Amino acid sequence: MPILNSIVHTIDKAGSDAPATLTPAAAAINDSATMSELVAGLNKAYHGKAKAWGRFAEGDEAGDFTPRLSAYLADDQDFVTFSRELAEKITALVDDHLPLGGHLLIAHERQGDTDYLSLALLHMRQGFGLDAEQNVIATSQLNLTQPSLAARINLTQWQDDASPSRQYLSFLRDRGGKKLADDFATLLGAQEGVDASSETRTLLKAFSDYVEQEDLPEEQSREKTDAVIDYASDQASRGEPITLDELSELVDEQQPKAFYDYIRQQDYGLSPEIPPDKRALNQFRRFTGRAGGVSISFDSHLLGSSVEYDADQDRLIIKKVPTGLRDQLQRS
Repeated sequence: MPILNSIVHTIDKAGSDAPATLTPAAAAINDSATMSELVAGLNKAYHGKAKAWGRFAEGDEAGDFTPRLSAYLADDQDFVTFSRELAEKITALVDDHLPLGGHLLIAHERQGDTDYLSLALLHMRQGFGLDAEQNVIATSQLNLTQPSLAARINLTQWQDDASPSRQYLSFLRDRGGKKLADDFATLLGAQEGVDASSETRTLLKAFSDYVEQEDLPEEQSREKTDAVIDYASDQASRGEPITLDELSELVDEQQPKAFYDYIRQQDYGLSPEIPPDKRALNQFRRFTGRAGGVSISFDSHLLGSSVEYDADQDRLIIKKVPTGLRDQLQRS
């Protein structure tokens, strides 16, 4: 993962009533193994956060960030100047919304054939280390897990007019409050697209409906569920969207378009690309049990809706009996 350009500007703020001040870096940071590890650690932490996904707005709502970014990518503006102007804008956000400043990391990286621009306002945290004589010493380090602001832009998708993706940028939604997130989106000229959490839950609901309609054997159903969750979780860990085409192939290798066609025919309203939401994925697990000739299995998200558990009497109440099972019971 080469780092094409990176820099760290410092935004100081002593408290809520103090003004924020920017101390800009004079030069970019040379690429190194340490810098690559730092950015990789930031990306890993960022992919696990709740985010808004979308694209750059157009027209009057676009703002001036995209023209400056375009100028940098076209070599019409150097990286240090581009990053400093962005840092000045973010300093104003810190002044308005945050009690403390931090270190603004901006990195242009390449992964395979794809370029990304990442930015994050990081803070220091105290820890412990060892000196040359093995004595315990106090030390400070950048806290990658709790940035106040962060965004990530897939530059390759954004610049590719033929790309179908309309969700090439993301930014944090769970830190600092709604007003900060809204102002940050305005600064970037970001226009929110799909709701990652809602889309992920709808996709999992569509998968459950499809499995129920196909009336698959329990073992096969479990294998498909594991494949779907593994794929979606892997995409989430890499910060990449779920694509319905790829997912459909995983669900049924013999009929790779069957699940995709089912989603379209049932009109779930899903986008071709869905940013995976880890929280929704973690909630999608299957409860299974077998005893005394009875085998029961159902998706965990159905508990409390289609399936209820009465703890006092230790019994399950199934509100929606599968069609195939209902037909068998009626015939008996």
